[in-house]
Amino acid sequence: EIPAKVAGRSVGALAFHDLNPQAPVHVLVIPTGHYGSSRDVLPPEGASVWAAVMDLGVKVARELGLADDGYRFVINTGRDGGQSVGHLHLHVLGGRRLTWPPG
Repeated sequence: EIPAKVAGRSVGALAFHDLNPQAPVHVLVIPTGHYGSSRDVLPPEGASVWAAVMDLGVKVARELGLADDGYRFVINTGRDGGQSVGHLHLHVLGGRRLTWPPG
């Protein structure tokens, strides 16, 4: 129940700016239904969940001016994958050159 600066919405997803940004642009996209992590998004309904999250991620990246220079999508799953919040979320990162490997 933390106030959020909304970056976009769709029928199945919500995008908002991260409170602890790791890049000049750092937006989180979450499905409107609860899924603890990516391993919980399974067929048959999983396809529509993934479509809603990814579609909104692309739309927000475009609207925030990241489309030309590029951006990164990140989904952390489980403790060893770096997941710290128990709700599936897609990180949209951009606004600077991102390095590899990430972590």
